[in-house]
Formats: sequence, structure tokens, C-alpha cells
Amino acid sequence: MSSLCVYHLSTPDTPNKVLTHADDIASTLAGQGIHFERWQATTRIEAGATQAEVVTAYQEQIDTWMTEGGYVSLDVLSVNHDHPQKTELRARHFQEHLQAGDQVHLFVAGRGLLALHIDDYVYAVLCEKNDLISIPAGTPYWFDMGENPRVVAIRLFKNSQGWVPDFTGDDIASRFPQFED
Repeated sequence: MSSLCVYHLSTPDTPNKVLTHADDIASTLAGQGIHFERWQATTRIEAGATQAEVVTAYQEQIDTWMTEGGYVSLDVLSVNHDHPQKTELRARHFQEHLQAGDQVHLFVAGRGLLALHIDDYVYAVLCEKNDLISIPAGTPYWFDMGENPRVVAIRLFKNSQGWVPDFTGDDIASRFPQFED
């Protein structure tokens, strides 16, 4: 089940708010300029699927989202427990960073913790299959796929380079709860 924990920077061990209803999550995030919705994955995808397999399975939806949203590139984050680079991938995504352009993450399998650092708060969204979340340009965030990952997410970008993280150098991610699956 998707959830949202809202933390103040001064209390990283205790959330101010915990939400599990999709409408409440969407409403709270909308107040911060973040779009969240539940959508329906139409094809079963397993963690570890290749980018080509995922894009082929969702080509029609991808084309629609890219056209309607003005996105120009995409990639697929697909990691399972036996991925040879799972430790490096987790470490790279688990550093606070931002993107120059807007992006959307569409979860088609598995789950992970996407944490958004907005002003004095961290909005930690446990995303899973059927979650769509947008991240506006310049929003600091990190993603934790856990020690034994199982996640597949289509990521759409408004820049032609795709995922090009601008790391903040802040160790904030280490101060907040990690994804435990």
C-alpha cells in the first residue's frame, strides 16, 4: 500500500503526518506542487525486466504521457535482488539530488521510497505498482530501493539527456528512515 510520511527536518525519526489513502496523499503533495495519482498498469512486468521489454509493454501509455506532458526522453529503472550492480545503484539514487527539468516516475512493478525535500520538510512517499508521481524541476529528492530491491519504474524527463542528477552534497538521506522491505 502506498503511503506518505511527512517529517520536519528537526525530527527525522518521528513523522508529523502519516497518510495511506491515495486521495489524502495526492492532496497533501499537491499543496507542495507535486502530482500523485494511482493509474492502472496494464501488463505484468517483473523486476529485472529490460528497458526494451518495459517500453514495449507500455508504449501506448508512454506515447500519450510524453505527448500530453511535453516529455522528451525516458529511461527505465529496473532492479531486482540479484542485479549485479544493486548496491551501486542504491547508493547512487540514495543521495539527495535534483534535476534541471520536470520528471515523472511511473511504477509498474515493485516498490521503493521516494523522499522529497521541500523547505523544512521531507515528504517520504512509499511508491508501488500503479503509482505516478511528478517531481518539478529543482526539487531535491532521493530514492531508496532497499537492500533487496524489487522495483520497475518508467521515468519521463523534459530534457533530452534523461536522468542527470545534480547531487546537493547534503547527507540528509542518511538522517531519515530508509526503505525496509
